[in-house]
Amino acid sequence: MDTYGGRRTQAERDAVTVEIGYALCSAAFAAAVLFGAVAGPAYLFGLTGGVRAALVGAGAVSAVVVFFVRVVSVLVRLPRGGQPSQPGRTRPDS
Repeated sequence: MDTYGGRRTQAERDAVTVEIGYALCSAAFAAAVLFGAVAGPAYLFGLTGGVRAALVGAGAVSAVVVFFVRVVSVLVRLPRGGQPSQPGRTRPDS
């Protein structure tokens, strides 16, 4: 991608789309696993009342936090675009 106002190529747009899909799917999976690990015992052991509500609430809150942290951590790694092509220049800061 040209960092000086140029347009992205189709391959670059596709790569961004794949990364966004990966971020959302992996975040949803991580959130589901965490929710199951925290709130699962409440359903597995048939807990009732405040203990069950606390476990389900803690599982939901932690799952939401993990979802957003995972999405942000994956999307921050996206490349911002390379240096424009300049034939004859070999140093990155040229």
